[in-house]
Amino acid sequence: MSTGFFGDIAPITYEGPESDNPLAFRHYNKDEIVLGKRMEDNLRFAVAYWHSFAWEGGDPFGGRTFQRPWFGDTMDHAKLKADVAFEMFSLLGAPFYCFHDADARPEGKSFAESRKNLEAIVDIFAAKQKQTGVKLLWGTANLFSHRRFMSGAATNPDPDVFAYAAATVKSCMDATKKLGGANYVLWGGREGYETLLNTDLKREDAQMGRFLNLVVEYKYKVGFKGTILIEPKPQEPSKHQYDYDVATVYGFLRRHGLENEVKVNIEQGHAILAGHLFEHELALANALGIFGSIDMNRNDYQSGWDTDQFPNNTPEMALAFYEVIKGGGFRNGGTNFDAKLRRQSLDPEDLLIAHAGGMDTCARAFKAAAKLYEDKALSARVEERYAGWKSAEAKAMLSGKRSLAEIAERVEKKSINPEPRSGKQELLENIVNRYV
Repeated sequence: MSTGFFGDIAPITYEGPESDNPLAFRHYNKDEIVLGKRMEDNLRFAVAYWHSFAWEGGDPFGGRTFQRPWFGDTMDHAKLKADVAFEMFSLLGAPFYCFHDADARPEGKSFAESRKNLEAIVDIFAAKQKQTGVKLLWGTANLFSHRRFMSGAATNPDPDVFAYAAATVKSCMDATKKLGGANYVLWGGREGYETLLNTDLKREDAQMGRFLNLVVEYKYKVGFKGTILIEPKPQEPSKHQYDYDVATVYGFLRRHGLENEVKVNIEQGHAILAGHLFEHELALANALGIFGSIDMNRNDYQSGWDTDQFPNNTPEMALAFYEVIKGGGFRNGGTNFDAKLRRQSLDPEDLLIAHAGGMDTCARAFKAAAKLYEDKALSARVEERYAGWKSAEAKAMLSGKRSLAEIAERVEKKSINPEPRSGKQELLENIVNRYV
């Protein structure tokens, strides 16, 4: 049933590369087979509830620019928001969505009231999922917006805030399980510090480690079959955050015995803020065995902060999807559009145009990455570069069969004097450009 918010816009369909219809797909054909799977199953697109339906169009220098009929603090507003959200998911043909508790329900006067509000909305979500076929990619808890979390949630100096955060996560995990969510995400938006002058780093690390262990323990207690994910992010809003990047998260997981229990949800914009390329974070997560899912967006590289814009850079995204493909593709994860309209994009159709364009760009990038992978255009050259390590002597050095002294003796005895070989970076860059 139409809410009327999107007027008479029809469901968005694939029209092919020659189409100039802004409300059509030019590259995303959900039934196209790539790497032996339908494109819909390769990409597993999700719409972010918070940016699309809860964000008001403000920025640090100005308030709300969007006028949405569901903006308000009542259950009626929340129900209308759900109606419009699932209408949009259906118009886009998006198979998944993601949400925080605070996106979906109004804040209550107590924790119990907030929990009951969430449970009521979850019942509505469940009915709409059954009606539309849209599924939940992941749920999460907002542990950063309310003033109670200004000094963190799990890392807060007040144990009552820790307890409140734990109760909130429990309610959100229950909601995610009830809705059949494929994953549950933790994002430590304020798990960090603003100054070391009032911070006990060792204590806060221990608190955060215990909190995550509580989450994993509860997962097994209630039989949640999905994956627990952490989303790395540096700085912003805190001066330093404990989940800075993939490497930092992995070190944290190892310290607390969780490296086999928790994976990462990697956002393009966060990777850039950490001083990395998106593909670097993806490659490292795969190398460490903790890759889970991605948040797809882009930053404004001139402004230097997390602008959460819709993706439109095919070459950049192709290299990211290449790493996803190399790692075996998505399992429980997917491609969530953690992206928001610009505050001047006021029209309802702008929501659809932005997502359709992002889905198209992802599809185009994925197909380029798949061709790169199938042709072994890069991997064959990487294999050749490391071919020397296949020799018996090289394997002996790595396996511990040679001591440092034995290696040195062999260098002198064999008069080993290696000459460097070209890394062929420009050639490889040119090869990538042929595909994208």
